[in-house]
Amino acid sequence: MASRKAAQPNKDNKDKYSVLLPTYNERENLPLIVWLLVKYFGESGFNYEIIVIDDGSPDGTLEVAEQLQNIYGKDKILLRPRAKKLGLGTAYIHGMGHASGNFIIIMDADLSHHPKFIPQFIRKQKEGDYDLVSGTRYQGDGGVYGWDLRRKLISRGANFLTQVLLRPGASDLTGSFRLYKKKVLESLMERCVSKGYVFQMEMIVRARQLNYTIGEVTDVPTPTSWMLDS
Repeated sequence: MASRKAAQPNKDNKDKYSVLLPTYNERENLPLIVWLLVKYFGESGFNYEIIVIDDGSPDGTLEVAEQLQNIYGKDKILLRPRAKKLGLGTAYIHGMGHASGNFIIIMDADLSHHPKFIPQFIRKQKEGDYDLVSGTRYQGDGGVYGWDLRRKLISRGANFLTQVLLRPGASDLTGSFRLYKKKVLESLMERCVSKGYVFQMEMIVRARQLNYTIGEVTDVPTPTSWMLDS
């Protein structure tokens, strides 16, 4: 297990990062993703909160989230459940309404995104004062693991067609691991009309149309068995 030693918070840095975690039947994954978030935020010294938006999971995800809140504290783990499954976009809107950070991080709760990359996202944003930073699986050492061939082809194909037709200025349009300035995400959410798979693509395309600046960080989705590696 990695060390629990935490870095001292930087009192000169007033930025706060609100992590939105939409969940549905993530009872088994939630304890690990939360532990990793606490670990890497603690080591880096950035101020944060984790907002769990559970959509009425029948597997007891909310009960697990309540236990995690008892462990880590209500100031770090916020529970904002909804009665039923209402979609990813509305989950983000719901979570943003309760976020106290000036930056928003969106990521999946199923362990397909490793929190160890978050400090890189934050450093990248600060380098260029980017409006948003997106993880990319299609640059550098990025990649996708654990996907079947059909899913890989769909993702690659969607990215290729959008690059050719819309020239959005980002290499990975379907990924869901991103950091936004809160005011930028609010602006984009007001304009987005898509649901499901194309929602993340529309967010990037609209960001470019509105002349928001986009930074990228190579994101290597990590198999669950690697999650506890330091």
